Amino acid sequence: MTNPLPLVGLPADTYENHGFLFHSLGDKYVRALAEVSNVLPVMIPSMIDILNLDALLDHFDGVLMTGAVSNVHPPHYGEKASVDHEPYDHRRDDTTLKVIRAVIDRGIPLFCICRGFQELNVVMGGSLETELQRGSGRLDHRAPSSDDINVRYAPSHSVAITAGGMLERIIGKSQTQVNSIHRQGIKVLGEGLNVEAVAPDGIVEAVSVKGAASFAFGTQWHPEFRAAENPDSTKLFNAFGDAVRAHYRSRRQVSYGKSAVA
Repeated sequence: MTNPLPLVGLPADTYENHGFLFHSLGDKYVRALAEVSNVLPVMIPSMIDILNLDALLDHFDGVLMTGAVSNVHPPHYGEKASVDHEPYDHRRDDTTLKVIRAVIDRGIPLFCICRGFQELNVVMGGSLETELQRGSGRLDHRAPSSDDINVRYAPSHSVAITAGGMLERIIGKSQTQVNSIHRQGIKVLGEGLNVEAVAPDGIVEAVSVKGAASFAFGTQWHPEFRAAENPDSTKLFNAFGDAVRAHYRSRRQVSYGKSAVA
């Protein structure tokens, strides 16, 4: 009998179509988890007003926050909403901002990508800047205009990796090339976050949570895209998978210990 695989939750995006509300996940995120991290991905519906968050998280040994077309609603980080900040997904905001806080507090492994990376910064008290390409000396961090996903997700610029940080330990490099598919980024870094990598124009590209009990890390770029074919991405998803399995083993030991005492 094979050992059961641990569950990793992914909060969903929401959209309306023909009067009905849908919850969705991108295939590249669940595929990277299943194929590289070797865990079981499970959707968390963005309906936190109905779900019991504590009961829900009792089932998971990891959470991955995905990227999305939508952006975090600016009032969540003290800014006034404008057309430049759109589009929004309020149901996702309501769910993910609570989930991230609870996951960090419980020491559950957490991997945040793109929008998820920005959500992590907001949860930690930071703020976001929109339309980065308009800033003086800034790179254009938006994806190239192309119908070919290989062009849109191709390596776009380098990042300098913080010496002695979590990212350097995982991928073993002082710099690497990443894709770039965003127009917003970190404005003020959230308290309790370590900068793990920066772009040539100074935009923060990766962070970790200071003093986290487990893997708590985020990237502005998209390592999930064909993760099995990219050595850096493979190392990141392997590290996350290892942390998830360690949490799973620890949780089972605690459960068995309590049963033995009982």
